Amino acid sequence: MPHDHSDHPHSLLPPDPALRIKALETLLTRKGLVDPAALDAIIDTYETRIGPQNGAHVVARAWSDPAFKAALLEDATAVVRALGYYGRQGEHMVVVENTEDVHNMVVCTLCSCYPWPLLGIPPGWYKSDAYRARAVRAPRAVLAEFGVTLPRETAVRVWDSTAEVRYLVLPQRPDGTEGLDETALKGLVTRDSMIGTALARRPDGAAAP
Repeated sequence: MPHDHSDHPHSLLPPDPALRIKALETLLTRKGLVDPAALDAIIDTYETRIGPQNGAHVVARAWSDPAFKAALLEDATAVVRALGYYGRQGEHMVVVENTEDVHNMVVCTLCSCYPWPLLGIPPGWYKSDAYRARAVRAPRAVLAEFGVTLPRETAVRVWDSTAEVRYLVLPQRPDGTEGLDETALKGLVTRDSMIGTALARRPDGAAAP
């Protein structure tokens, strides 16, 4: 039987996803099932206090500490757990390093698997059908749309996150940062650079070439 009964509550929800979410939140709030203040606190935690600050801390320390970097590339799960960055959506981590020869980028082709403990809430484009399909088929074109143009000789490697394994890109350390401490380096690391769709910032605020 076609599921087209007009008296169902979901039939009254607007088609736009953002409006649907807002409508559902309003309905749940009116029924006393959701506390808007609690939702705001959770979102703020993941957007600003948890991620992507945690991931930036990991990257900055890897740039500063060769032993830490080696351990991170060897067993990222154990290293980030020791820092307290673990939990659901981040149980099994792999870190892949960008170099002059290889640029890595991450996608989840099946859904939107993402390392929440390190990067916070995934951006909308990461969950989009277009990114999930094109990142694998035409990674250079996708990178160009994000403003990243790589030398022809630099290989692009795409990693497909799953429910079992999630990836974090270790971006290249920008030139001219030799005298910066870990705190200053952390400010050069962006969420997108840890997904691989951007480069780390230079000290002058521009993206590294």
